[in-house]
Amino acid sequence: MKKMKVLTILLAGMMLSLSACGGKEASPSASPSENATSPSASTAPSATATPEQVPDLGGRVIKVSAWWDLKPAGNTAGEKARLEKIAEVEKKYNVKFEFVNVPFEEYMNKFTTTVLAGEPFADIVQMEYKSALPAIVKGQLLPVSEFTTPENNINKEHNLLEKLPSIAGGEYAFDNPVVLGLGMHYNRDVFKKLGLPDLQELYAKGEWNWDKFLEIAKQATKDTDNDGKIDVWGFSGWSLDIVRHLTVANGGVTVDATNKKEGLSDPKTIQALEFVNKMYNVDKVVKVKTGNKMDWNESNTFKDGDVAMFTAAEWMLPDTKFDFGVVPMPQGPSGSKEATYANTAQSGKFIPKGVKDPKLVYQIFEETFDIPPTEEYAGQDYLESLYKHQEDIDMVRQHIAKTGVTTLDDAYPDYPTYAFIEDVLVKNTSVTAAAEKYKQQAQAAIDKLGQ
Repeated sequence: MKKMKVLTILLAGMMLSLSACGGKEASPSASPSENATSPSASTAPSATATPEQVPDLGGRVIKVSAWWDLKPAGNTAGEKARLEKIAEVEKKYNVKFEFVNVPFEEYMNKFTTTVLAGEPFADIVQMEYKSALPAIVKGQLLPVSEFTTPENNINKEHNLLEKLPSIAGGEYAFDNPVVLGLGMHYNRDVFKKLGLPDLQELYAKGEWNWDKFLEIAKQATKDTDNDGKIDVWGFSGWSLDIVRHLTVANGGVTVDATNKKEGLSDPKTIQALEFVNKMYNVDKVVKVKTGNKMDWNESNTFKDGDVAMFTAAEWMLPDTKFDFGVVPMPQGPSGSKEATYANTAQSGKFIPKGVKDPKLVYQIFEETFDIPPTEEYAGQDYLESLYKHQEDIDMVRQHIAKTGVTTLDDAYPDYPTYAFIEDVLVKNTSVTAAAEKYKQQAQAAIDKLGQ
């Protein structure tokens, strides 16, 4: 494995997680909006344009926004090369890039008010899919087809920028190509101490499923110092997301945004929640540090080092003090290797309605990524900053990346996933009764957004 390098630019398409708990990650959706482009936009030059084809934009400022600083820091070879390219492109088109950092809690309000006023606060906006879905439904974001041409790299080699998963039946988001995904992490130190089987070996043998996961979690949950208290636990994580992940790993979704159908009453979702309830309330293999089974902060409980297996967003891993590995989420009875986790943190870049000459804006932005490759594969620096072992990087690249299913419960106001799970895990309601109780509310939340 090549020498580890620290990547200071966060790779958005997966920021996990930046959304959960108010300040961590992204979303998109719906019908194409009307936005006529000027002749200069419709004839935007390609990266190989001749000098006489290049328009002079008269010092126009192109703003690119997120809730963190998207400007390359210049700490890696790739960042330095891109800074040089940005300067070159600025001179070529007589433009200036401005990277706008807006606090997460203010971001969507700023987006909505400026777009409604016809003057978007940025030409290119980073956005979570869960936030983008309502914006698309309202016609506030442009589909990719309205700001790209057949000659753009994104529609050909797509190695500079790529289209992200569709939303609301169309393609709206784009971002840097990256290899990343969410899996089941495990504490190698705990596994060695307790003599537990390595999860990657189980996965290679085709034995990594729900039954094996629970079996190992039960073996790991024990009182190792004989003081009458459990001091090592089988699992920890945020219950809301573990239900979503296991539902996907069982072939289902908690909400079917594509077909506009609730998924809480789907037998595959019910089966997943029944399994999670067994983990928490029957076999009691889950460490709940806060005492609240529904608390998002349980996502950080694994950092105590006394949990065998855990789910966590990749941005939570860098300060982990123990040796850890990763495998895909355990496969459910109705699942497959093609869909292994719920991508609740999908984020990407969008162009708002009202941006002047969006084709030209996109073309110029795309050109800033046309630099000699400094990595062997997309996202290498970032992956190597997270994982110490090549086998973990290979696991992510070969078995986890591209297996996420975009999950948009949070895009629908009043969608009752939280209440559904809380009724079961905390209030001891049966899963089938809870599904019956909340399915109409869930469907109504979906229908309301489409009105």
